[in-house]
Amino acid sequence: MKNLELNKKVILERIDVIQKSLKKMDKIKDLKSREFLLAENFAIVEHYLRYALEATFDICAHILSRIPGAKVDEYKQMAVEMGKQDIVPIDFAENQLYKMAGFRNRLTHFYFEVTPEEIYRIINEDLDDFEIFLKSIKKLLEK
Repeated sequence: MKNLELNKKVILERIDVIQKSLKKMDKIKDLKSREFLLAENFAIVEHYLRYALEATFDICAHILSRIPGAKVDEYKQMAVEMGKQDIVPIDFAENQLYKMAGFRNRLTHFYFEVTPEEIYRIINEDLDDFEIFLKSIKKLLEK
């Protein structure tokens, strides 16, 4: 990926959103399941998870918009294209990032179907996916 005219300020701002959201979720993820499910913690985590996912796909959209022929219209396509363009590992793109795109869509459009148990599982098992994504993006910015 040479000569991409990336707006690093935009990307760094979104990275900051992801990192701050992860820190907020980290504080809550250590709660026992019962505490998490009974308290307003579900709503807080849902908010920060949505922020982190939106920032993730804002970064994807920004990068892909700078690559000739990489125009994509939906988040799952963005995930796959990020792998095809070798910005993130292809297996990560086709699996974790693709699932993140699908979950982002559910949080936004089918939020009433998302359960506290599902959010609890995600924050305890899947937050590392954001770190994998950030590592790839930071590597791209260093080029």
